[in-house]
Amino acid sequence: MHKLNLHKVPDGFRGKSKLYVQLWWLVQATFINSSPQVFYGWRRFWLRMFGAKIGKKTLIRPTVKITYPWKVSIGDYSWIGDDVVLYSLGEIEIGSNTVISQKSYLCTGSHDYTKETFDIFARKITIGDSCWLATDVFVTPGITISDGAIVGARSSVFRDIDANTINAGAPSKMIRIRK
Repeated sequence: MHKLNLHKVPDGFRGKSKLYVQLWWLVQATFINSSPQVFYGWRRFWLRMFGAKIGKKTLIRPTVKITYPWKVSIGDYSWIGDDVVLYSLGEIEIGSNTVISQKSYLCTGSHDYTKETFDIFARKITIGDSCWLATDVFVTPGITISDGAIVGARSSVFRDIDANTINAGAPSKMIRIRK
């Protein structure tokens, strides 16, 4: 059983101080989430100010939630849709020309349920170039989705996905090769 009173976030886990994290959440709530739809450059500016590596002409919608932008890298010409959550306890790397559609959730962190201290951990998620995660896709910690892969709507990704494949389901499975 868990004894949550013994739980402790490891030193340096966030990558920045608690004050810096709170400042980011304030900026995200005021300057990013309330910005007009077409202010893509404005959102790229603020994300870069907080350490995100954002490529040129990348489109990030105002309702995107990013936990720690200093752990996020997004390539050129990629699109991050409405209500996407980049739960970046660990690193998230998204390639160029990749689409993460609305309501998708990239989850880099979880807890070790076998320990009574319910230890938190993070694993990097990597999504390659020219990928498409359709609406409401869930990606678990430590996953790599290789270049050119497509993941169908409402899929859950628990295993790495090969390049140039079309995948769907919960858990996701390869449907066919992408032409």
